[in-house]
Amino acid sequence: MISLGCAKNLVDAEIMLGSVLQRGMEITSRAEDADVLVVNTCAFIDSAKEESIEAILEAHQQRGLNKRSDQKLIVSGCMSQRFARDLHNELPEVDAFIGLDQVSELGAIVETILGKRPTLNAEHSTSNSDGSMLDVGRSAFAVHSGNDHFDFTFADTRPTYIPDYDTPRFRLTPAHSAYVKIAEGCNHPCSFCVIPQMRGKHRSRKPESVLAEIRALVGEGVREINLISQDTTYYGMDLWEAKAGPRQPVDSTRGPTLVSLLREIQQIEGEFWVRLLYTHPAHWSDELIETIAECDKVARYVDIPLQHIDESMLGRMRRETSRAHIEDLIHKLRAGIPGVTLRTTFIVGFPGEIDAEFETLLDFIRRSRFERLGIFKYSQEEGSRAARMPGQVPAKIKNSRYREAMAMQQSIAHDVAREKIGSELKLLVDQSHIARSEGDAPDVDARVVLSEPAPVGEFIRRTVTGSRGYDLLV
Repeated sequence: MISLGCAKNLVDAEIMLGSVLQRGMEITSRAEDADVLVVNTCAFIDSAKEESIEAILEAHQQRGLNKRSDQKLIVSGCMSQRFARDLHNELPEVDAFIGLDQVSELGAIVETILGKRPTLNAEHSTSNSDGSMLDVGRSAFAVHSGNDHFDFTFADTRPTYIPDYDTPRFRLTPAHSAYVKIAEGCNHPCSFCVIPQMRGKHRSRKPESVLAEIRALVGEGVREINLISQDTTYYGMDLWEAKAGPRQPVDSTRGPTLVSLLREIQQIEGEFWVRLLYTHPAHWSDELIETIAECDKVARYVDIPLQHIDESMLGRMRRETSRAHIEDLIHKLRAGIPGVTLRTTFIVGFPGEIDAEFETLLDFIRRSRFERLGIFKYSQEEGSRAARMPGQVPAKIKNSRYREAMAMQQSIAHDVAREKIGSELKLLVDQSHIARSEGDAPDVDARVVLSEPAPVGEFIRRTVTGSRGYDLLV
């Protein structure tokens, strides 16, 4: 399997592989030995879609070079969910496209494909010759049995699936670190984004399901739990009796929330830390800030994509927040959670962004001094509101603004790293000479380089002796 994109997509990949193992099949890292290849795609921005297409075509080319004409190729993930019908015609090399609701059913789908040797994605028919259906969970796949040919087609509905604590998974992360998806989908109407169209409405897992999974992971020796969803701070609000609005702050008096979940996680025995990723600024509350400060198992780390700070830009992006709210929230986070690491992302080159609005963003970055920050160049996503907006910014200007913003942040990040010299940090060891601090999420943030080897998967304490760019030396 080739899995592209974000950590949420990685969890989907783990669930797919778990379903394969549950059916008694084997997983191999050698593509030439596999009977089935799976490309788990991303469709967040244009570059992600291009990477996905390249991976699909390369997988097809490799099975030709390996003389494996009988090898099957399955495409899954966000691109498959969103563009299945178009891809069905454009990529006849692919044997089947499966959607996000079928991630737990890959094993059954593979059995079906291998049981029907003719290529699935050829001479596609839109109706059944005998009216029969292949029942794989909630999925509906048309069966064309007259000529021994299967044709997988998608139901025209948005996904509704969410995993449970006992959903089989084959973890693809290091043994000491895991992602736990606490919810799926998103209710926010951001004008640049099509994730709600691909992944459906926000739907939270029950607290007892999340807690059962975390207890099991900690019992297996996992030291880092990364909580993920499209909107982590909205967790539980869709389970309330009274509907929560799009700007509803976390309020545990009304029902399940991220606060109550974190306090339950704090009670789990064992040495580990839990990290919050993908929080939305609209839902933060004093209660949530106080909870993070009081729970020593919750990492002093907040991932909070802000996207912009200019008031007009926030309105056009439909971010459901304001500059005043964001600035007040950052002040509260730093004051309420001593030593917190703030990670955020911004978009440059959004339709209509003028020089003055970009300068407002630069000034905000300069003053806020985020410890971790990423910049995205706006991508014109088909089907989004922003794609139809006037004032699309030329690529040359986007690239220039990207370079300027990243150069500023690089200087800030290097200063932040140098300021750590002399301090003692708790570190989680990823490799014998590489670790991460509480302020570093896996794969996206900085590293700590160890002068002496340490046991992988364990916590250690070391004093920072120097820095090298973004990274610390101990």
